[in-house]
Amino acid sequence: MSGKGKWAGVFYPKGTSDPLEFYARFFETVEVNSTFYRPIEADVAERWAQKAPEGFKFSIKLFQKFTHPKMYKDATGEAADLEADDFKSFISGIKPLDAEGKLGPLLAQYPPSFKRSGAAMDQLERLAEQLSGYSLVLELRHRGWMDDDKTLEVLRDHGISWVHTDEPLISDAGGTMPITGPIAYLRFHGRNAKEWWRGDRDERYNYLYSLKEQTHLAQRITAIPRVAADTYVAYNNHFGGKAVANALEMKLLLGQEVREPIPEPLLLEFPELAQLVEKESVERDPEDR
Repeated sequence: MSGKGKWAGVFYPKGTSDPLEFYARFFETVEVNSTFYRPIEADVAERWAQKAPEGFKFSIKLFQKFTHPKMYKDATGEAADLEADDFKSFISGIKPLDAEGKLGPLLAQYPPSFKRSGAAMDQLERLAEQLSGYSLVLELRHRGWMDDDKTLEVLRDHGISWVHTDEPLISDAGGTMPITGPIAYLRFHGRNAKEWWRGDRDERYNYLYSLKEQTHLAQRITAIPRVAADTYVAYNNHFGGKAVANALEMKLLLGQEVREPIPEPLLLEFPELAQLVEKESVERDPEDR
């Protein structure tokens, strides 16, 4: 990310020529947002697959035509009439990642205006049918979906994983976590209630989770039922490197290793992260203190 709220100089060292290579030193997965605005070409996916280390996974957000028809029409002037070829085209672009074993789940993020209805259910079932064979995770942000047990039933029937969301107006990170598919997927958007609706895309996500909040979220992650084959945690509070700082904090809170030295500018910008790093260092090498 560059410009306002940039990561360059905070997380990425200035002059970094390959952000993916640097990022992959610290994390095992990345959530790709660019595919929401435009499906990727196969040659781009091939380059990503070659750059990423073994075991690294790309979670791919679905194209807006699949989930945000109004936004798609506003952007293109065309109605979002989905055809089988739309799915085939999207899948062909990500196939190199799949072939290299580096494709994670496909993320279908629906807007808050996407309400529970018979037509909406039909839409979800069609999505599941067209993307069968791929791990599909679903973020539904209207409360009507959560108040109806039928939602969980449909997701379980189709092996679709429910995305657990934390944001100002909807949060199920503190409740019992239903597992409807093979993956547990958590997305933490931040809690910037003041700017959530009136701020721009960057200001909305200008929020840093406190260490106290992070500890509560870590408890939710560790309480995930064992039926989940894999767990993904994505931070979307991207402004100014806050997402990467919180993600590194979470790795340390969960007892996971951070193999590379964390960039000094990031530690200076986020004192609570620096405190965790220092604490982990003391616990690891007590005789050196």
